[in-house]
Amino acid sequence: MTGIPAGPVRALSIAGSDPSGGAGIQADLKTFAALGAYGMAAITSLTAQNTRGVTAVHVPPAAFLIQQLDTLAADVAIDAVKIGMLANEENALAVAEWLAGHPLPVVVLDPVMVATSGDRLLDPDAVEAVRKVLLPLAGLVTPNVPELAVLVGAEPATSWPEALDQGRRLAAGTGVAVLVKGGHLGGDRSPDALVEPGGRTVTELDAVRVDTPNTHGTGCSLSSALAALLPRSADPVTAARTAKAWLTGALQHSAELRVGTGAGPVHHFHQLWPLLDVEQQPFTGRMWAATAELRAAIDDLAFLRGLTDGTLDAARFAHYLQQDAIYLAGYSRALARCSELAPGREQQLFWAQGAHTALAVEAAMHADWLAGAGVRGPAVASVSTTGYLDHLAAVGARGDYAELVAAVLPCYWVYADVGERLLAEASAPDHPYRRWIDTYADPEFAEATRWVRAEADRCAADAGGEQLRRMRAAFERSVRFEWMFWDAAWRLEGWPV
Repeated sequence: MTGIPAGPVRALSIAGSDPSGGAGIQADLKTFAALGAYGMAAITSLTAQNTRGVTAVHVPPAAFLIQQLDTLAADVAIDAVKIGMLANEENALAVAEWLAGHPLPVVVLDPVMVATSGDRLLDPDAVEAVRKVLLPLAGLVTPNVPELAVLVGAEPATSWPEALDQGRRLAAGTGVAVLVKGGHLGGDRSPDALVEPGGRTVTELDAVRVDTPNTHGTGCSLSSALAALLPRSADPVTAARTAKAWLTGALQHSAELRVGTGAGPVHHFHQLWPLLDVEQQPFTGRMWAATAELRAAIDDLAFLRGLTDGTLDAARFAHYLQQDAIYLAGYSRALARCSELAPGREQQLFWAQGAHTALAVEAAMHADWLAGAGVRGPAVASVSTTGYLDHLAAVGARGDYAELVAAVLPCYWVYADVGERLLAEASAPDHPYRRWIDTYADPEFAEATRWVRAEADRCAADAGGEQLRRMRAAFERSVRFEWMFWDAAWRLEGWPV
């Protein structure tokens, strides 16, 4: 997109109100905030609803809706708009007329017709107005399976290929991009697909279905996430992948909210709330917050972006594998040193097993990948690899178990954190690095990461002031080396001549 200012995206929601906070403009504003956009709202309708359903809908005059929009546009530049519940034909036509007179860079239409609870949220007369008048003014439309069927005049799809076919038909007939959502189809997977205008290009976005009853407002939240992300994204596919990964996390953490007795809301701030009340958190929570900016820089590395979308060239990936194999050999020594210093048998066994896995199991996997890529011969440790291993060796030589636990933790935790998003975003079955990315989601590795975090917190609780300072410094330094390690692979880092 062009013409977007340097500050946050200014995103407008045109939708109904949900007093329970899980859907409608409340969900949109939370989503905008969670993804770094400044949110605004023009209310189309008022509902009486909770997590169990809608009991009443009140629709103010369409003229008042236009007055909200005109007053806002007279003062504030709008970078993106998300259109949700419109309630009736008058509102649909009024919004279409307003959009025609106020062209905007990004227009995302969520054709809200039926709530998750099954309650009807759009008058029958309004369906034609949305389909024929409003839809052609959008840049992207995000229907669920029943809504997609209404828009193409067909019965709801009962399979993913049928839903994709309806999405292609809608994109071809309107010239509007369509995000086909497979959430209503059931099964172990939760596929989405971005169909570009004209219907010829389809990019599928697959993910494991999150087993939760808390799905209230998922459609609202996904469409508003796209409105927040599209102005700043390199392309619509990148925005869609990021939005889907964020929503997957919001569903995974939804039970933490404990809101209502029906279909509860998703956790819009699942990435942000852990950073609050930092001083009341255990050691790992404080360190995670302290390294937030550095970890954001890791997420933005060109190497990881290329690994995610599959465009990473083979030479850079081979460089990464060679250096990682060298690193794992040294990392196994650090884990063995943890076992040597450990205060109890449980800790000794855990670290010894970790050292064995790093040296034998993972090293063998690296060798297989390198052989498959035609890479032969030993590599020389790069500057970054050498620096990381020297750091771990120096901490181990000081003989402080707690400090060494803090130093080895980022290799577990940052790797697992990055891998969770990689797995959610790099969903295509034919992704060139899919088999490698799947290793990031190993349940045993996730459990090991939780164990190391708990061990670091236990050590920190017993640590004195100077020891705690050394633990903090060791953890942060290792996170910095994690950044350097991936960046070095992108730069094909070697030693200067």
